[in-house]
Amino acid sequence: MTPLLRFAAVLLFAASTVALAAEPVRVIETRILPQEQLPAATNASHDLRLYLYAFRGTRWLPADIVAAVLEALPLLAQCGVRVAGVELRLLATPSRFHFYSTPVSSQLMREITVAKPAVFFVDDTYSDPAYDAEAIGLSNASTRPDLANTIWFAYGARDLPLAFAHELVHVLSDNGDHSEAPDNLMRPETSPANTRLTDAQCSRLRAIAEANGLLARRAAAEMPRK
Repeated sequence: MTPLLRFAAVLLFAASTVALAAEPVRVIETRILPQEQLPAATNASHDLRLYLYAFRGTRWLPADIVAAVLEALPLLAQCGVRVAGVELRLLATPSRFHFYSTPVSSQLMREITVAKPAVFFVDDTYSDPAYDAEAIGLSNASTRPDLANTIWFAYGARDLPLAFAHELVHVLSDNGDHSEAPDNLMRPETSPANTRLTDAQCSRLRAIAEANGLLARRAAAEMPRK
C-alpha cells in the first residue's frame, strides 16, 4: 500500500471510529397513555406525571411495560395521588446503554433531556449485588446526581407491578427504608399480599414528593367533592 493510500485508510478508520463514538441517543417514539386507561383516585390531593423509558433492541416489550404499570398505579390512590399522565418514550441508543451501571447510565442522562420521575427498563445491571431494580432518590444520589429521581428495572424483574409500585414509593418519599408491618407494600420482599401503605407513609410521600417537584398539588376546584 502506498503512503498516500495508507494515510487515507487511517483517516477513514479514524472518522468511522469517531462516528461510532458519537452515535446519538434519540427518542424515536413517544406513547401517551389515554386518560381513560389511567386509574381514578377519589378525593386525590396530588397529581403524578410519570415518564417511562425503554430501549429499542432490548427484550422489553412496550406492551408488557404498559400493562405492568397500569396494574401498579392504583396502589398510589390510597395515598391520595392521582395519575395525571403517563408517557412511554422509546430510545435508540448504543447498546452499552441497555445495561445499568452508574457511570454509563449517568452518561445517558447527560445525552438526553429526561423528565422525572423517570423509570428505565434495561436488559440487565452491572451493579454488585445485582438487584432486579434500583431506585435512586435525592438522598442516595450524592455521588450520582444525574440519576436522582430515577428507577432502573432489569429484564425479568419479579412481581413487576408490585415491584414498580414499591420502587416508585421509594423515590417519591425519598426514603430507602423498608417496613416489617404485615401486608405493607414496603416490606423487603414483594408479594401479592403486600399492598398497603400506612397513613404515615402516605403523608411523607406526598410532602416529600411535592417538595421535590415530583407531585403537583391539585387546586381545590379540581378536587372532587366528598
